[in-house]
Amino acid sequence: MRLAPFILHDMERILSQWEAFAAAHVPAAASMTKLQLRDHARDILEAIAKDLSTLQTREEQAAKSKGLAPKLFKAPETSAETHGFLRACSGFNIKQLTSEFRALRASVMRLWTDACHPDTPHLDDIIRFNEAIDQALAESIAFFSAHVEQSRNLFLGMLGHDMRSPLMTITMTASYLARLNSGAEISQAAARLISGGKQMHALLDDLVDFNRTTLGVGILIHPTHVDLASLFAAELEALRATYPDHRLELEVKGDTHGHWDALRLQRVLGNLVVNAVKHGVPVAPVHIAITGEETHVRFQVRNVGPSIDQSTLNQMFEPLNRGPALENRDKVDDGLGLGLFIVREIVRAHGGEIAARSENQEIVFAVRLPRDQNG
Repeated sequence: MRLAPFILHDMERILSQWEAFAAAHVPAAASMTKLQLRDHARDILEAIAKDLSTLQTREEQAAKSKGLAPKLFKAPETSAETHGFLRACSGFNIKQLTSEFRALRASVMRLWTDACHPDTPHLDDIIRFNEAIDQALAESIAFFSAHVEQSRNLFLGMLGHDMRSPLMTITMTASYLARLNSGAEISQAAARLISGGKQMHALLDDLVDFNRTTLGVGILIHPTHVDLASLFAAELEALRATYPDHRLELEVKGDTHGHWDALRLQRVLGNLVVNAVKHGVPVAPVHIAITGEETHVRFQVRNVGPSIDQSTLNQMFEPLNRGPALENRDKVDDGLGLGLFIVREIVRAHGGEIAARSENQEIVFAVRLPRDQNG
């Protein structure tokens, strides 16, 4: 018996095994109904049976085995795609979703092989069936992953929004305590609360900006006329108060005026300097150099530290991935691993460029900004 008619004829037995596997092996399925457990399984199998009955070239078969086959119908979603989405909504994880398709593959092949006995199953049907399962699995995983990603982004957005109000309450209360002049201990405790609040506020800003970039919105900027030298000098004064044991040096050459978002560029400098302070040699200064050119302004942040290979430096701009050279250091980083990613996105939003290099025991982050975003 060929496989396509077998699937259609023995559909109920196949579906029963699918349902039994999901109910027994997937914790998320414990409270699901029979209809939910079999969700779109019949449609997936019918689509596979139709696929097996359709003539295909070797190229089409190869594409299908890689999950790249075109849709057979003009529907906005295939049954496998909808199945992946609904499994994500039901609390399945990616391993559980994949195991369903593995179990389906094994069940169909076992039942069909028994039905073919004593004849040998048709080899082309076996190949075509595996290709069809691979295609359905790829479609299901794609929609599953997209839903999980969207849910994560929405959660991060709500978390960042909802945490601002209690954080503001804590910060305002700490500021009130600092003004009471109730003794050195109270003042020191209030100062620690204020400092911690600022750090948490910066983390929330990173979280919100990261969420905007993953949603495709990008980082918003509001350019005004800015003197980068004055802006950075003020930011460095604040950073010196936070890191009194580190030397922060500023060098300025040429015209440093331009059309930028002042708050965003303060954040760029702050993130780069904090990164240099945390990962550089403590006794060596962090050097910031600004150079004005005809159409652009460049600035660099340098710190002394162990050499880092270029591939690791490039990884540090990726979200939540600071590279093995930094992950293995003894120092504890209290950030989310988003600081350099946010720096890169702010620079890009200004039409600029950023690069990192390691040379002569120095780590250098170099930024190039057009004086005007359209320049």
